[in-house]
Amino acid sequence: MEADDERSFFSERGFEPAQALNGGKPPRTSAKKHYEGHRERLRARFAEAGSEALSDYELLEMVLFRSIPRADTKAPAKALLQHFGSIGEVLGAPEHRLREVPGIGEAAARDLKLIAALTQRMLRSEVRGKKVLTSWSQVLDYCRASMAYEDREEFRILFLDKKNCLIRDERQQTGTVDHTPVYPREVMRRALELSASAIILVHNHPSGDPTPSRADIEMTKTIIATAEPLGITIHDHIIIGKNGHASMKGMQLI
Repeated sequence: MEADDERSFFSERGFEPAQALNGGKPPRTSAKKHYEGHRERLRARFAEAGSEALSDYELLEMVLFRSIPRADTKAPAKALLQHFGSIGEVLGAPEHRLREVPGIGEAAARDLKLIAALTQRMLRSEVRGKKVLTSWSQVLDYCRASMAYEDREEFRILFLDKKNCLIRDERQQTGTVDHTPVYPREVMRRALELSASAIILVHNHPSGDPTPSRADIEMTKTIIATAEPLGITIHDHIIIGKNGHASMKGMQLI
C-alpha cells in the first residue's frame, strides 16, 4: 500500500474512547490548535491588504491549507522554497519532485500543479488571438511559465496567421535533459495543416543557461531553409532558461 498522503499523515491518531483516555471522566472540549489561529490571521491579512502583505512562503502556506487540513503548513511551505529556490520553480517542478519535500504528499503536489496549470492558462489567454509581435513580453511570460523549470528539453511552436496573431501553441517534442529531436518536415507539415503564415520556435534549456548551442543554430537554419519555399516565415527561435531567455533573432544568429 502506498504511503499515506498528508491528509492521513497529519491526522490525529488513536481511536480509544474519550472517557478511557481521560481517566473515566467526561471528555474535555479540545483546545483550538495553534495553526488554526495562524490560518485565520493569514486569511485576514490577505483579505485586508492583498498578496503584497504576505511573503512568498505565506502565500504557499495558504495554497497548502486545503491539501494539508490538520497541520501547520509553514514548515512545508518554507521547505518547498528552500528546496527549489522560488515560487516559479516550485510551481514548475514535476509532481514527483514536489513529493520529495517533507510534508508534501500526493494531494499537496497535485494542488500545486493545479495552480501552475491555471497560471499557464491565464498567460496563454493573454496572447491568444493577439498580434504576437506587439505582445512580446506577454509571449515571453507565457513561455517562461510553461517551460523554464521543466527538467527535460521541450520544443514548442507558436503558429501565427497572416496578421501575426496566435493560431495555436503546440508542444512538438519532448527530449532528454540536454537534447530534443526536431524534424523540420514535421514542423512544416503542421504549419501547412493550420494554414500558418509564420511560426516562432521555442525550446528550453533545463541547465538554466539559455545560450544557443551550435546544434540549436544549425537546426534553426535548416527549418528556415525548409520554410522559405513554402512562404512560411520563421520570426524567431527563443530559448528559455531559469536564468532568462535568448532570442536568436535578437542575437543576429538567424
